[in-house]
Amino acid sequence: MELTGRVALVTGAGRRLGRALALGLGRRGMSVAVHHHASLAEATVTVHALRELGVGAEAFPADLRDVAQARALPGQVAARFGRLDVVVNSAGVMLRAGVEETTPELWDDVMDLNLRAGFFVVQGALPWLRREGGRVINIADVGGLEPWPRYGAHCVSKAGVVMLTRVLARALAPGITVNAIAPGAVMPPDDWDAAAREHLARTTPLQRLGSPDDVVAAALYLLEGGDYVTGETIVVDGGRLVR
Repeated sequence: MELTGRVALVTGAGRRLGRALALGLGRRGMSVAVHHHASLAEATVTVHALRELGVGAEAFPADLRDVAQARALPGQVAARFGRLDVVVNSAGVMLRAGVEETTPELWDDVMDLNLRAGFFVVQGALPWLRREGGRVINIADVGGLEPWPRYGAHCVSKAGVVMLTRVLARALAPGITVNAIAPGAVMPPDDWDAAAREHLARTTPLQRLGSPDDVVAAALYLLEGGDYVTGETIVVDGGRLVR
């Protein structure tokens, strides 16, 4: 896919990995719809950075836990930009809770945003993605491929993203490709101290942390060069899954 002049919706694009993905697509000449929920100030920063690159950008608020808002978001983007070619489902939450501490409310909060929202965003985007042969990228996690006892709901939700990717890929072929990226030690939580980050790097086979740019590179491959790839999850983790 030639990205220049096309339009992407990146959910959760106000900060962290979502912002990096939005800027990576902007650098390829795409106009970017910057979705946010509670981070308007951060989303505004992303929009300004994209406009400085010379591409179209606008912030779109939505609580993706609300199915109606998730379905409606792609149509709002298409109404603003006239088209929608790429959906990147990056919005998510990572809540720490062991088996005993996990409440129904926490479980539902994680599942609704990490898993259910992505499905209904894609559902709402289908009329536009089908016009030009669109692409979907879901952001999974290595936690969806290995068990983390203190993040049970998160792991189950991201395992669901992996299967959701396969189901959508099968259902939407041949016109739309659907793939996922599972980051590993790329962007530790903001509250991790230096010792925790050093331990994470030391226990990663490549002996270092990754960066958001590593995930952006995988996304660009899937968009620009992955014409014959669908239903796959690309793991970007420095080898942690094989350690």
